[in-house]
Amino acid sequence: MNGEIYSASFTGTKHFKQQQVKTADATGFGAAADDYSERGIDLNEQLIRNKPATFFMRVAGDSMQGAGIFSGDIVIVDRSMRAESGKVIMATLNGEMLIRRFEETFNKVRLLPETKNLSPIDIDPYADFSVWGVVTYVIHSL
Repeated sequence: MNGEIYSASFTGTKHFKQQQVKTADATGFGAAADDYSERGIDLNEQLIRNKPATFFMRVAGDSMQGAGIFSGDIVIVDRSMRAESGKVIMATLNGEMLIRRFEETFNKVRLLPETKNLSPIDIDPYADFSVWGVVTYVIHSL
């Protein structure tokens, strides 16, 4: 022998970070989430546009079932957004908080329920009415 020492050519993966080592399942394909393993999904970042003006509220009642908002759901309400006709809003009317679809025409404001069990509410100009915020998302449990 001429003094050469032979060893295995594979030295292991101890000097690699976890993200640098590719994984494979039994079929030989990597998981789709492997490309995004460094950073998770932050729901605050995805669902909240203006953090100081955003509130989470639990819904009680069935007035908005047609819009996919059910009793027990959580709505995300942004107080900094302007209410526009057709948007779902949270409003206060004579001391009561309501979630309804906002409808504003030239001389009339109405709150529309999304169920046949309730009638639209025509807002009297002298009523104690204010738009509290705009509903941006609904968190619904299956």
